[in-house]
Amino acid sequence: MDVNDLILVSVDDHVVEPPSMAEYMRDHVPAKYRDRVPHVVTRDDGTQAWLIEGDEVSTFGLNASAGRVPQEWGLGANSYDKVRAGCHDVHERIRDMNANGVLASMNFSSWPGISGQYFATHDAEPDYVSAITRAYNDWHIDEWCAAYPGRFIPLGLSGFMLGADWMADEIRRLADKGCFAVSQHSDTWRWGMPDLQGDEWDPAWQACQETGSVMVYHFGGAPSLGPRANIDIIAHVMPAGTAVFSAELIWSPYMRKFPDVKIGLAEAGIGWIPNWMERLDHVYTTNPWRWAENSFGDQLPSEVWKGRVLACFIEDNAGLRLRDVIGVENIAWECDYPHPDTTWPHSPENVLAQFDAAGCSDDEIHAISWQNACRFYRFDPFEHIARDQATVGALRALATDVDTTAVSYADA
Repeated sequence: MDVNDLILVSVDDHVVEPPSMAEYMRDHVPAKYRDRVPHVVTRDDGTQAWLIEGDEVSTFGLNASAGRVPQEWGLGANSYDKVRAGCHDVHERIRDMNANGVLASMNFSSWPGISGQYFATHDAEPDYVSAITRAYNDWHIDEWCAAYPGRFIPLGLSGFMLGADWMADEIRRLADKGCFAVSQHSDTWRWGMPDLQGDEWDPAWQACQETGSVMVYHFGGAPSLGPRANIDIIAHVMPAGTAVFSAELIWSPYMRKFPDVKIGLAEAGIGWIPNWMERLDHVYTTNPWRWAENSFGDQLPSEVWKGRVLACFIEDNAGLRLRDVIGVENIAWECDYPHPDTTWPHSPENVLAQFDAAGCSDDEIHAISWQNACRFYRFDPFEHIARDQATVGALRALATDVDTTAVSYADA
């Protein structure tokens, strides 16, 4: 496989919401909420934040690291003019994707929270939260994604804080708009909502099963840590946090009750999965007295997991070497632009070196770099762009004028 022949689809990137989103939302909420639509404010010192229900929420820092020198990540990024335009400008995002040879990208939210939970600040009334969440989802699909057909996999916010019935209605509405992925929070119980060990979320899972939509969980958390744990510790153990939640998920009723629902794990890594699956089957087979409550029928729990869950990696040589245990069909690639973990603008070279080190065949490379993601999220990568124009080489040829040099915030 030559680097220029790669096709790359990233299942985990992020949008730093642009100020213009407020204008769209004002036009797409009931008149009584227009004055309460979140919007950008500029403070006396020139820094900027989103204002929602009296709270100022910053959207920069580590959320917008791409294109800045590593020594300054998390520093100085305090206004839109200090961060790389590709973080928030869809036209510049496409140019940055071209420079990186990335055909398509799924973009998670930034300041609203991974599922829109910050729209519910200060116990705002449900009708308001509903209107704002739906306006955000429409902006994401009809403005951000639709600006460049064929370049973004649409992803809706679940709005879980409004309950399972509301979430089910939104999943069906999103599917009608061609969006078959919903970003759900892994720790709903932290927000006063039920966890996974019951039946409260049945309507949402049923809606996913009926529409073929994927329940997507993005991870930024970690297992319990000491109060002085620094950010390096948190970043280090993120895959461990994913493993803990995945155990909650597989032992919950949902994957057995709704056998057709697929699960996406974003920013999760893959190297932890082989031992996790081995331990999963060990616990199950050595505790038959529990089967009445946690029966997987004629399957091992690892067999229920395989084929249902798509996990992704940025840099994970250990996981790629054990791809046959994980299942090649269960692995996808992510870029994580514009976060500190991103391999932009050298993602093709980075991931191909990992594929080569693991001895991946060309068929395996295509499966992991784009085919699995497109199948999983019902995304046709060549509907708008011919395959020979979707490669790393073809896309980079469109971006020869894009400057990818890292600069200081002071020079931005």
